[in-house]
Amino acid sequence: MSDTERSLPVVRRISYAAGHFLNDLCASMWFTYLLVFYHSVLGFQNTNAGVLLLVGQIADGVCTPLIGYESDRTPGCGNYGKRKTWHLVGTLSVVVSFAFIFNQCLGCDSLTPQWASLVYFVPFIVIFQFGWAATQISHLSLIPELVTCEHAKVELTAYRYSFTVIANITVYAVAYLLFHLQAGGDDPLSDELGPIDIPVFRNLALIVLGIGALFSVFFHVGTTERRKRLEEEEEEAEGERRPLLSRSEPSTPLLQWKCWLKQASFYQVALLYMCTRLIVNLSQTYISMYLINTLQLPKKFIATIPLVMYVSGFLSSFIMKPLSKLIGKCLTYFVGLLLIMAFSYWVLLEAEMGQQVYGAAVLLGAGSATILVISLAMTAELIADQTQSGAFVYGAMSFTDKLANGAAVMIIQALHPCHTVGCCPACVWFYHYVMVVVTGGVAVVAALALCCILIWPIKIRLRESFRHTSALSLSVLENDEETSLYFIAEQEGNTCSGQ
Repeated sequence: MSDTERSLPVVRRISYAAGHFLNDLCASMWFTYLLVFYHSVLGFQNTNAGVLLLVGQIADGVCTPLIGYESDRTPGCGNYGKRKTWHLVGTLSVVVSFAFIFNQCLGCDSLTPQWASLVYFVPFIVIFQFGWAATQISHLSLIPELVTCEHAKVELTAYRYSFTVIANITVYAVAYLLFHLQAGGDDPLSDELGPIDIPVFRNLALIVLGIGALFSVFFHVGTTERRKRLEEEEEEAEGERRPLLSRSEPSTPLLQWKCWLKQASFYQVALLYMCTRLIVNLSQTYISMYLINTLQLPKKFIATIPLVMYVSGFLSSFIMKPLSKLIGKCLTYFVGLLLIMAFSYWVLLEAEMGQQVYGAAVLLGAGSATILVISLAMTAELIADQTQSGAFVYGAMSFTDKLANGAAVMIIQALHPCHTVGCCPACVWFYHYVMVVVTGGVAVVAALALCCILIWPIKIRLRESFRHTSALSLSVLENDEETSLYFIAEQEGNTCSGQ
């Protein structure tokens, strides 16, 4: 049994999962605090704050498939490996740009127009999103290269999400401590966010970068990327002692990036992944606004409630593998959707939740963890042994996710009923229904996408021309190997698959 068919050692699983920790820390701040920071702390208008998030999502969406394509075709730096090379480039880009995003515009004052501040922040956001995309795609693309067993992929994805949860817990715990220290220990915390909180977010960003950089070093030291070129050379050395084609195990065609566009399963998984990310990211983005403006809770709750969400998500990640083995990935995903819908219904019925918000946060956290882990496992199942184009698949999935999230945020910000910096009475109900729609409404669409996968399972479907060519090459194998080689060459020209 090869190394990739066995489950990875625990140390290698942990070192792999640590490779996305910096991204997870930064993403937690990005989605949870970006709108709050620019609107409530820096005083940007709702639409301007939405524009900055939209620019980031567009930059990420454009960079992701391009990076996926390039990371599939480039060999990497020396013997370092192409995935780890791109991961290193992305990590450095994040480190040099992220701290500027959660800080004041250098050289700006109260008289500086907002458009000038927007221009200042955009380059840092673009560099950060490029680095984030490079790190994410290279890290995801390692899953089908490190393991081949489906349950091992779910397990590795669960490890990865466990670190995501730990990263979010870290961000919210540090944020709570910073708010508490700012208030002077036992003094009551101020209920309002404002310019006085700029040092809190700046220090939080610097702490995030320091912790994340250490985990990235651990990933690069502890994770070994499989070198396919050496394996191919070993196979070529034994080529003369083996038949050109095996009757029992015919070779699987290698799909190019454009061939994926002809696969129905590619679009099924993309829709499910997009809905999953809409639920997870939009609920994370607007939970702070909901807590402050709708429930009118003190600002410390923008740290404690997300903390409860991700603790419940962390605990639920431990039962992901046995549950998926017992009932399958699709039904496990449906269980997660039920938790999301229960949260949405609870929010819809309770206009003033009070302390009940902690119970609702548990449902949202567990449901989000479940659907995110399973959607990533389904993407790995779609790729299977097509690891040579795996980064493109992950890039395309992420492309739909980023554009959908950016467009959704911009639409929500444009529909905001208040045109002032503060929250008018109308925004109390506005954020109430935003939380209902971005969870329960999108969950319904995700359920429909899941039904499509249940009816038409995830599978790469080969063209009839490919099957016919393979049969011809096998039929002439015994009599004329040169003729067989001709048909193999013809087969390689028809490796795109479709319905």
